[in-house]
Amino acid sequence: MSNKTIISTDKAPAAIGPYSQAVKAGNTVYMSGQIPLNPATMEMVTESFEAQAVQVFDNLSAVAEAAGGSLADCVKLTILLTDLANFAQVNEIMTRYFNEPFPARAAYAVKALPKDADIEVEAVMVLND
Repeated sequence: MSNKTIISTDKAPAAIGPYSQAVKAGNTVYMSGQIPLNPATMEMVTESFEAQAVQVFDNLSAVAEAAGGSLADCVKLTILLTDLANFAQVNEIMTRYFNEPFPARAAYAVKALPKDADIEVEAVMVLND
């Protein structure tokens, strides 16, 4: 695909596997799942679920900005949680990062996430080129 651009920023955690932080194809940006890694130290944020979720959305925001957009340009989120008891707290934290109209979203309970994270979020963003 000739219009594919790899997005990378040091303001979000480096990939911990064979993937890119994001790929832009046309005016659509596919952002890889972010877990609560501090990009400066590559250490997990572990003090609370809230702190983990905030780090995840901060990471996604940094990738969105590196792609030339912002979280306001997101059209779809996929949220992975190791405990659905955190679902209401995710909703509250999302309102700190997103305004209406909110992006489409799916949320799933999963058995485990990389590095024992409690949350991972991936996003699809559409830019106005």
